[in-house]
Amino acid sequence: MGVDYHEVFIRNSRGVQLFTCRWLPFSSPKALVFLCHGYGMECSRFMRGVGTKLANHGYAVFGIDYEGHGRSGGARCYIKKFDNIVNDCSDFFKSVCAQEEYREKTRFLYGESMGGAVALLTHKKDPTFWHGALLVAPMCKISEKVKPHPMVISLLTKVEDVIPRWKIVPTKDVIDSAFKDPVKREEVRGNKLIYQEKPRLKTALEMLRTSMHLEESLHEVTLPFLVLHGEADIVTDPEVSKALYEQASSKDKTIKLYPGMWHGLTYGEPEDNIEIVFSDIISWLDKRNGENIDESNLIERSVCRATSTPYEMQPISSPVTVNEAKPQRKRPQANYLCGWKGRRMHHHSSM
Repeated sequence: MGVDYHEVFIRNSRGVQLFTCRWLPFSSPKALVFLCHGYGMECSRFMRGVGTKLANHGYAVFGIDYEGHGRSGGARCYIKKFDNIVNDCSDFFKSVCAQEEYREKTRFLYGESMGGAVALLTHKKDPTFWHGALLVAPMCKISEKVKPHPMVISLLTKVEDVIPRWKIVPTKDVIDSAFKDPVKREEVRGNKLIYQEKPRLKTALEMLRTSMHLEESLHEVTLPFLVLHGEADIVTDPEVSKALYEQASSKDKTIKLYPGMWHGLTYGEPEDNIEIVFSDIISWLDKRNGENIDESNLIERSVCRATSTPYEMQPISSPVTVNEAKPQRKRPQANYLCGWKGRRMHHHSSM
């Protein structure tokens, strides 16, 4: 199946020019998927794999570079208010949904890393509008191990309006920590649309506050979702996704953890692993888009283990924990925008 790619610049409510793009199947799309990229990332190149793969399976895919990100205008990777990102995404996504050819289509959000937070907050703006969400290693909780002391947060808050754009927040090289495949790691590093400098003070505080807010309101998530996480991820902790799965009020919710995989599930892994992840994503979308649906399967609670080779579904009555020794990747102590680390778990679905 062929893919038609388009780029369009729009202006947000603050007059800033924003880059948008879309990957369209040549036939009428099964449904609409809206991309929310991660911190410092962009859509046209980095998210191209997601767009083309989903479009090749019949989905219309729409992306937007946040203000200050990628090819959009604004100070590079400066987030004055996280709500501005959420509002820009919501406005653009809904403008697409309002087009005549898309009004009756099913609507899904897709968020990676910080984009997971953007997707969840976009859902919370209008809880009944969206039909589901795909969340890949989402940022929605702060690690208890590295959460800043309240006094530190208070001190930084007092100076954030004085030096909001200062690149003073210490952080390790996220690219080295996020992308397993060395060739793809260098491709990411060579993408000049991706921000690779230290986070700005205001940006870091906005991300911190957003994560803390989401952590306190995970129970307010009500839409169907699939959350995917690499068990060896040291950028956002896999236990963040477990917390989302356990606390969300959604009746249709599924979690998949992939042993040995890192943060960049859809780009930074070897191709065989990426195909496993996309197979899970497309299968989930197809089932919730009316293809090959068995209603009994949509309410069955099951547990499965995702591995780097094909895996089997094993319906059981409750989650299973496996205790076994395995090498642990060291979590960067400077990265405070991740979740809490805990025990290994299997993959389970509650629909």
